[in-house]
Amino acid sequence: MSRKPKKGYYVKGQFVAEGSELDLELKRELKGDTEISKTDLKRESAELQKLGEELLTLRADLMARLDLSDKLRDALNDAKRITNFEGRRRQMQFIGKLMRLLDPVVIEAIHAALAEQRAPSARETQLLHAAEQWRDRLIADDDAVAQWINNFPQTDTQQLRALVRQARKDAKPADKAAVSQGLAPRQGRAYREVFQLVREQLSTPDASSDNDHE
Repeated sequence: MSRKPKKGYYVKGQFVAEGSELDLELKRELKGDTEISKTDLKRESAELQKLGEELLTLRADLMARLDLSDKLRDALNDAKRITNFEGRRRQMQFIGKLMRLLDPVVIEAIHAALAEQRAPSARETQLLHAAEQWRDRLIADDDAVAQWINNFPQTDTQQLRALVRQARKDAKPADKAAVSQGLAPRQGRAYREVFQLVREQLSTPDASSDNDHE
């Protein structure tokens, strides 16, 4: 059975396959980028292969937006099914070669899609930090409690005040020895419940606008 011929062209009698390192190097020379070394090309190839690996984790809805060739999509789907280490390694090398054929605009779109997928976790981290800061302020200062109730009137005021009072009681003052050792006071259940209450309020759709009133 004859193999399907590779796409490419001849330069001075030498066959140059499309997407190969030699192909990329020749194209750069035509553009005047003669200072690009083979080391740079290898590094770029490795980066594109790594980007191809990240594509395997991309959500289906984000993947559908990308202008990828059917060949690359099929290669990515095949890679997900391959469990053999060597087989997967070779498949990723193949994906890396296909990635080198992509237009720079498509490469940028891939980076944007991956960034969009990572965005929810970044928002969650921001939410957790905000909840921690509010929790500490509420337990430390009555003025913060009044400010919270003003910003978030939907809060169960009685529950919040009761949890704050209990959290203050549970927080045993650190003695001098503990302070010298950098040990923080023990925190009880109310301390955690204040955090949970705050986090739930901050995660509501209108929380950001309410929080702007700080």
